Amino acid sequence: MSIDQDSLLRTAEQHLLTPYNLSTPQLSGVFGEMFGHRLDAADLYFQFARSEAWSLEEGIVKSGSFNIEQGVGVRAVSGEKTAFAYSDEISLPALLGAARATRAIAAHGGSGRAPLLTGRGVPALYAGADPLVSLPDADKVSLLERLEQFARAADPRVTQVMAHIAGSWETVLIVRSDGHLAADVRPLSRVSVTVILEANGKREQGSAGGGGRFDYGYFDDTVLKEYARLAVHQAAINLTARPAPAGEMTVVLGNGWPGILLHEAIGHGLEGDFNRKGSSAFSGRIGQRVAAKGVTVVDDGTLPDRRGSLSVDDEGNPTQRTVLIEDGILVGYLQDTLNARLMKVAPTGNGRRESYAHMPLPRMTNTTMQAGDKDPREIIASVKKGLYAANFGGGQVDITSGKFVFSAAEAYLIENGKIGAPVKGATLIGNGPDVLTRVSMIGNDLALDPGVGTCGKEGQSVPVGVGQPTLRIDGLTVGGTG
Repeated sequence: MSIDQDSLLRTAEQHLLTPYNLSTPQLSGVFGEMFGHRLDAADLYFQFARSEAWSLEEGIVKSGSFNIEQGVGVRAVSGEKTAFAYSDEISLPALLGAARATRAIAAHGGSGRAPLLTGRGVPALYAGADPLVSLPDADKVSLLERLEQFARAADPRVTQVMAHIAGSWETVLIVRSDGHLAADVRPLSRVSVTVILEANGKREQGSAGGGGRFDYGYFDDTVLKEYARLAVHQAAINLTARPAPAGEMTVVLGNGWPGILLHEAIGHGLEGDFNRKGSSAFSGRIGQRVAAKGVTVVDDGTLPDRRGSLSVDDEGNPTQRTVLIEDGILVGYLQDTLNARLMKVAPTGNGRRESYAHMPLPRMTNTTMQAGDKDPREIIASVKKGLYAANFGGGQVDITSGKFVFSAAEAYLIENGKIGAPVKGATLIGNGPDVLTRVSMIGNDLALDPGVGTCGKEGQSVPVGVGQPTLRIDGLTVGGTG
């Protein structure tokens, strides 16, 4: 099934060209201006985006925002050098001025050219419904009020509830010097809730939520009740938790959101720019074993409605399913157009940017470890003494060394093959490439995160997805408070 690319292009032109008296032949002329010098490639990235966010606390809307962003980024590439200019004014003079500014990186003597611009169909991954208009404002407030009520009804110890809703609707148009023209209409919505429980002089916090590339109609009362239940459960567990033990031990990671460890500790190290420059712990290791047998890691930007999915990336290339590690062997990296050309490989549809004011970088979309053949109960039963990390909070990683530190938001002791007492203050400490070799059992319960991930790189933030099955990792260092 394909999206009608003509329809997408009409939508993009309606928001990004027609109001400013621009046409595609004029855009071809901009490239003619740029290619008066010798360049390898050039592109224009037009963007129009509407976004909003609402926050409710103590039954009152405490904050609200609405934002419109639009502009165009102009990029020229010559060898390893990139020139980039952007403007929040969309006009032919602004485009020509930005085009001239990018010529500084290129040698004189090129020949101007005006490419014939054509578009092609892309996979249908999400509808273009605008979340911002999918509910009246009063109903958005009502949604937050019901979410708060569900949280308070779940446990009498709830003393505070903070509920949030956010949505955006974005239209992009990518015009390339090779004549390729691509457009996309990208909805994104998210609802989240944070609760504070208090008992016996102790206070603990829990959070939950989800979202994806759909409108607010997804968040019915069944979904909201589950978010409330999960947030209250997390806080309640930590109210009774004992200090986490420290030392080297067997760790079992839960499925779904714990894949954030995979994203941070391993995924960034598989992005093309780090590997081209030799700064990743995975540089130069294609074809080598980097993980235990059975470990297959995939980045897939084509999953329908997922937060990290894109019909086309921000360079106009269709996203795809890219196998990075197959049965423990490193087989590929994530590539944008620039790094792919310099490394003499094909792009993988992973060129992403935060906005028109940013240059594209090789970035993850939805990164997962594929399922194995073990029942999760069998994995737990195999551990005599260890830690079960069901959910994660924050973390950090050093791309060059692969070293990481992650805090567990919800964790339990494993004693004699059974999940035991909850613990708090557990941190997982290790090295990304090393931890992959310590995976000894892989569950058959692959799950994706609920749709809450945002990834930062070089000051740019983009929505992403993660996922994994239950995993047993042997000999992982746990930092604790007990």
